[in-house]
Amino acid sequence: MRWIMSVLSTWVVLMVIAGYFGDYFYIRDAGVALLAALILSLVNTVVRPILVFLTLPITILTMGLFLLVINALTLLLTSFLVDGFDISGFWAAFFMGILISILNYLIHALILNRLK
Repeated sequence: MRWIMSVLSTWVVLMVIAGYFGDYFYIRDAGVALLAALILSLVNTVVRPILVFLTLPITILTMGLFLLVINALTLLLTSFLVDGFDISGFWAAFFMGILISILNYLIHALILNRLK
């Protein structure tokens, strides 16, 4: 149930960000956003830990800031895998990754934790 709530909150965040930043972050419709949220969840579960492990030395040297690059790469991979979900470039993915993380945190902290 927790995973479903996480995917649904990511779906909402993707829709909101696409509404505000449509020039850099395009989602064709709500179904594509839901598919992108599912794929992003799978990429974060499977691929992200491998990337974190492989880039551990540079992550330590940058005091964890390289994890923002990994977030951008997972978003770009999701964009590559899902038709109708487009990000205009690396820097757009970088800043959208930060924004997605902040909004997901706020949703979990303010809404989902109160439902328990």
